[in-house]
Amino acid sequence: MNAKYIWLLIILLGFTACNTEEDLSRTPVVEPLPELTTGTADFSNYVALGASFTAGYTDNALFKASQENSFPNIIAKEFAKLGGGTFTQPLMNDNYGGLAAGGNRITDPRLVFGGAGPVSLESVIGPVTVSTDIVLNNPTGTFNNLGVPGAKSFHLLANGYGNIANFPAAANPYAIRLTGSSPNASILELAMAQNPTFFTLSEIGGNDVLGYATSGGDGSNPITDSPTFDFAFNTLVTMLTSGGAKGVVTNVPYITDLPHFTTVPYSPLDPSNSSFGPLIPTLNGIFGQLNNVFAYLQSVGAITNAEERSIVFSTTAASAVVIKDETLTDISAQIAGVLSASPEFAGLLQSFGLPTDPVTVGTVAALFGASYGQSRQATANDLLVLPSMSVIGTVNTTAMQALMGYGLSQQLAAQFSTEGVTLPLEDKWVLIPSEQAEIKAATDAYNATIASVASSNPNVALVDLNSILDEAATTGLVSDNFTLTTSLVTGGAVSLDGIHLTARGYAYMADKFLEAIDAAFGSNFVESGNVANIGDYPTNYSPLLQ
Repeated sequence: MNAKYIWLLIILLGFTACNTEEDLSRTPVVEPLPELTTGTADFSNYVALGASFTAGYTDNALFKASQENSFPNIIAKEFAKLGGGTFTQPLMNDNYGGLAAGGNRITDPRLVFGGAGPVSLESVIGPVTVSTDIVLNNPTGTFNNLGVPGAKSFHLLANGYGNIANFPAAANPYAIRLTGSSPNASILELAMAQNPTFFTLSEIGGNDVLGYATSGGDGSNPITDSPTFDFAFNTLVTMLTSGGAKGVVTNVPYITDLPHFTTVPYSPLDPSNSSFGPLIPTLNGIFGQLNNVFAYLQSVGAITNAEERSIVFSTTAASAVVIKDETLTDISAQIAGVLSASPEFAGLLQSFGLPTDPVTVGTVAALFGASYGQSRQATANDLLVLPSMSVIGTVNTTAMQALMGYGLSQQLAAQFSTEGVTLPLEDKWVLIPSEQAEIKAATDAYNATIASVASSNPNVALVDLNSILDEAATTGLVSDNFTLTTSLVTGGAVSLDGIHLTARGYAYMADKFLEAIDAAFGSNFVESGNVANIGDYPTNYSPLLQ
């Protein structure tokens, strides 16, 4: 019996040995990564110029953690492996975000996720003291990160842009924190004083169209004209490369693909909403009178687009908001004239308890004309800016008080002052197609200049942010087993303000810079594995981060 078991044990060991050898033969051989090499670039003194992305702005604020996860700081960590020096940044005083001037708050703390969407930090943790003060505690330079949130292309050349004596009319509070003992120095001059050996020049041109877009194209923040941009961009690159430095520039993405412009639906008025649904028959009765005016004016040749102007709310599906479209012919006077002569309109006023004397009828008719002379319902071709989410359906108290001044009751005045329903949304809340076309035309012109400069200068590489954002908005960006999209909150690429990137988005951006550097200057950051793992970077910051 013992001999039998011994032979069985020998046979079993034999099979085990064979299986072990077979398993070993099937184990994939992992080739070692190549050693990191520099190529032709000198990373010893890296300076980053740009705007919000360069600074690390995220969640509608700049704060210590966001700066530490800025794409230039991520890149600098890889440069340090090849002799790159210390990368200094003008760090904020806390992780609340926000700025003060002499103890008075001038920008608010960051946004956080509130369970359903972006909310203010203070709505979650209570009031905070903004401790970064441009009067009391500016840091001292010099700084390698010269990113200035809000800066347009020509601002980087402007002397005094960081001089507190020019604030707020002609100085940027973030630039004030950079200039130190040289308050009149331009951002470019601050960079050149450091004799950079390598630079990044990112998102130049973004703010030149962004201000126009976020203000709904209302004219308060115009698009920078192409000659001004061309001069600024050419000057920046010429000066930065004048001492032999190499660098990377980016083009400008189509900013209207960002969730700040794509999140709010054009048709958010839900008939199942108890505050809106029961009012639909009354609203359609009121707008029916107006629609009849449009039809009449078209029949007499005064307008040709009565159907486009007509306003009808559905009882079974979500309806589009009512907006002001400044490209429409203003027919305020015609509306007032037709309604004043209409017996049906007088009857409508009577149903609301208003007098029907000629003065009252004429006054209310003029108010209708002023409100709806350039109105229409939004379509899928219109883009509503993200802040409009908190405005639609609310009562505009200024409009309400004005109507009460004409004798309307507070209840009736409120009904006729509901944003996006009875009161057309102002220009600042909506980008209509013609405004979107202006943004695209400017962006294309900027990008043509950027491409020409980059292709004609062997010391300059180009990162195509335009294509990157397009990919994020369509198929998603895949890296390190993560897929980043532009969906607000859930997409992972864009932060809670709908414009600026998350830390993970900035890490992806940093890797694209390193990829471009490899291609242009012969380094091997990507091949040698010396890139950021985007999974090491968060998509949001806790409200408890202080």
